[in-house]
Amino acid sequence: MRIAADDDGKPADLMVAVHAWRSAKAIARFKARHPERPVILQLSGTDIYDYITSDPEPTLRAMALADWLVALNDLAWRVVPKHLRARLVVIHQSARATRHRPSRDAVIVSVIGHLREVKDPLRAAEAARLLPADSRVRIEQVGRAYTPEWAKRARAEMARNPRYSWRDDVPAAAVRRLLAKSHAMVISSRSEGGANVISEASVAGVPILASRMDGNVGLLGAGYPGYFRVGDTRGLARLLRRLETDRAFVARLTRAVKKRAPLFAPKREVAAWRRLLASMR
Repeated sequence: MRIAADDDGKPADLMVAVHAWRSAKAIARFKARHPERPVILQLSGTDIYDYITSDPEPTLRAMALADWLVALNDLAWRVVPKHLRARLVVIHQSARATRHRPSRDAVIVSVIGHLREVKDPLRAAEAARLLPADSRVRIEQVGRAYTPEWAKRARAEMARNPRYSWRDDVPAAAVRRLLAKSHAMVISSRSEGGANVISEASVAGVPILASRMDGNVGLLGAGYPGYFRVGDTRGLARLLRRLETDRAFVARLTRAVKKRAPLFAPKREVAAWRRLLASMR
């Protein structure tokens, strides 16, 4: 078996491409040389919730050339063109369990992900400012700022918000430690393809407070009790207060994430990819 990280022109039995928009030219080259050989295209969130409308020509061309489309959430079909939906397979990203040991010093709420517009990354910090003076909620955020402006905004938020800290980019081990001590994790994105941090929080049994949009609902399910409207600072603040004061609510969230956890088992993800690859023999 030979695996190449890029389409280097040497013989290959198939191509697995990640990101339709970015891989469009590579997919076209591969199919031009090997029209009979299959292409699996894993769709990113920016493919199906951005480029499919903002730059549709290369995105849709790549999707049309692919023999199989892999999505990461159960609602992705809604934005895939109808004539391509028969090619669509959902494979959830897996995660390995982290032992959950919530901090006793404060109510730690983690925000894990890079600072960029689509993530709405400071929403949790802004919501924490609305909590009453006696609140013990602390927002701890990790993730690289995509631009100097985002770094400036995060530092400014820290300066005026004693409940918020941003640690910039950190190693994966530090992310796991933060998740393990968190009472909850917030994902406030405006759009997502299927965030792996949801998988990680679910298998760790960490409650999730999530913006209600397809990428999150497609992983957590329509009936999940921890949603707030995209961009709704006050709605998120209410959930943060309930997290701190309502044990029954916390228990509901915990049961709900644990119920989803089997979807994100590594064995399940490996088996799904094996079935897909076996279907091409």
